[in-house]
Amino acid sequence: MDRSQIEYFRCFLKDTVRQTVDFYKTGQNRGVEPPPIQKPYPKDATLIDLVSVSKLKDISSMDVFTAIYNRKSRRDFTFESLSLKELSFLLWATQGIRKVINPAAAFRTTPSAGCRHALETYLCVFRVENLLEGIYRYLPIEHKLLPVSNPAQLSSRIIAAALGQQFVASSAVTFIWTTIPYRMEWRYSMAAHKVIALDAGHVCQNLYTACEAIGAGICAVAAYNQKMMDELVDVDGNEEFTIYLAPVGRV
Repeated sequence: MDRSQIEYFRCFLKDTVRQTVDFYKTGQNRGVEPPPIQKPYPKDATLIDLVSVSKLKDISSMDVFTAIYNRKSRRDFTFESLSLKELSFLLWATQGIRKVINPAAAFRTTPSAGCRHALETYLCVFRVENLLEGIYRYLPIEHKLLPVSNPAQLSSRIIAAALGQQFVASSAVTFIWTTIPYRMEWRYSMAAHKVIALDAGHVCQNLYTACEAIGAGICAVAAYNQKMMDELVDVDGNEEFTIYLAPVGRV
């Protein structure tokens, strides 16, 4: 290993970048309009209703201690489907909005640096009741799904994009999180990128706990072909790109 490269990449884990950033020059401090808290979508888009948050309270009787104690990565899934209610719960648990503060910020079910929430949630759906196979995006403000595409050979495409990891296509649904970095850069400039990665960890850990609560399995995946995964969810790979994924299914 090249020592200089090791030091370069280790710096990403440190917060020394904060000492080099002039925060008076960030978009926020220059009075630049903040980016929206949710990626826009066509006004004439057909949205799919999820089960309302008020009807999710009885989704599980498992206590928090047991859910955390039993949490582990699981890669072997059955062919059983998830219900739309279960998917609604998992989406709310990971990126659900509790309160919109203003057009630029909202309190969610997971923490985020500066309340910036620079992630978007895409779903590669295989077996969810009342949903066709395909790619969807979660709209946390509306708590609805936006159909994105229905690619041919979806299973083989996501397996290839995940570097041959078969279980990403044997799941009932695979969560694919992208980031829109400018949401965080607008406030933190070059200090934004470490905390985006931390935020992804917060979201995935909530998904682990929520999956355990409903008797589902999950395995986080951070190894994938960047270009292929970005193309699968139809993002440009620059202003928005994949950062993390996690298949979920019955075990």
